[in-house]
Amino acid sequence: MHVLLIAGGWSEERDVSLSGAEGIEQALLELGHDVEFLDPAKDFKNILTLAEHADFAFINLHGSPGEDGLIQAMLNQVNCPYQGAEPESSFLTLNKAATKTVFDQNQITTPRWELICPADGCKGLEGLEPPVFIKPNSGGSSLGMTFARSAEELEKGIETVFSLGDSALVEEYTEGVEVTCGILDGEPLPLIMINPPENAEFFDYHSKYALNGAEEICPAPIDAALTEQIQQITVKVHKLLGLTDYSRADFIISDGVPYLLEVNTLPGMTPTSLVPQAAKEAGYSFNELIAKLIELGQRKRK
Repeated sequence: MHVLLIAGGWSEERDVSLSGAEGIEQALLELGHDVEFLDPAKDFKNILTLAEHADFAFINLHGSPGEDGLIQAMLNQVNCPYQGAEPESSFLTLNKAATKTVFDQNQITTPRWELICPADGCKGLEGLEPPVFIKPNSGGSSLGMTFARSAEELEKGIETVFSLGDSALVEEYTEGVEVTCGILDGEPLPLIMINPPENAEFFDYHSKYALNGAEEICPAPIDAALTEQIQQITVKVHKLLGLTDYSRADFIISDGVPYLLEVNTLPGMTPTSLVPQAAKEAGYSFNELIAKLIELGQRKRK
């Protein structure tokens, strides 16, 4: 099969995307596929032409384009199958404030939050005060995230996000243990507990992608009832957001209560990424995971 591997792009997560693409390309070749690589940042105008002649497009993009649904919408134009969410669900899920409103509307516990926009007349924080996390509203991989303990750090954190051209999602600090739950073909994968390195305040960019980063324990050493509760929430939100094939939800467990932080529609696929780890625990090798995602993408298109 002729597979168009789409990676790179122009978001702050470009390097992560390209890193993951190396392993995906190797897996595709070992599975017997013919692989053609496309970087939207360098060859955007040829996407439709190349996709029209491909049997499948494997998307490994983070941020925009990719997680915002743009590439998926273009692939739909030429009826090229791909893995993961459709454009509308991708666009909704990438926006943290939008997903938070879905969580709140459906009684899914999430830390209190406020959206701060870089526009004249927009209000500042009303109900929250430090300590808080400040995140780009439509970014990922913890890039641009700040943990603010004071009003001064809060102001600097918001300015950092604004400098990235984004609105700022300010989230109440919730102390606890971080876990993540993946979904594959509608079924929850084993949970992973994440312990950031001692010198990291949270699961930051370095912790996620460095070989000496966070300690990741799979399956997570938490009791069966709480594990099942988190898996049920993950399945529920996967359906609420209209996602397909696979996704990953991130939680903080505080005093026995799981707080849903965010959902990822194109989870990372580097050697240290979480979904491949959980899939391995569920019995999938990396190559088998790639093959399964292609199968799901083709099934969806049919």
